Amino acid sequence: MLSMARQEAFQGSLPLLVLKTLARRGPLHGYGITVRIQEISEDVLRVEEGSLYPALHRMEEAGWIKAKWLTTENKRRARVYEITAEGRRRLLAEEERWRTVNAAVMRVLQHS
Repeated sequence: MLSMARQEAFQGSLPLLVLKTLARRGPLHGYGITVRIQEISEDVLRVEEGSLYPALHRMEEAGWIKAKWLTTENKRRARVYEITAEGRRRLLAEEERWRTVNAAVMRVLQHS
């Protein structure tokens, strides 16, 4: 589980993680997104509902994802999210930004 400081740093990367998950896995509901991020990170990253759904709403408003209601196998309604073309462009930009920041942090750590 993440400490508060690590959680704050993680929050800035949440859109990147969500976009990447949707780009790789295709349409998913919110719970599926959180489970996938947790699985891939080997339980290091845990996305709380209170963080995920506001982020999904902001990304939908920005046009990075689109959402639709579907009926699941269990006959329950679920809101499913899918990355858009604009979201794919944003994903590329965010991945590049993350690599640049990560490289800069690593340089500081190595030379301090």
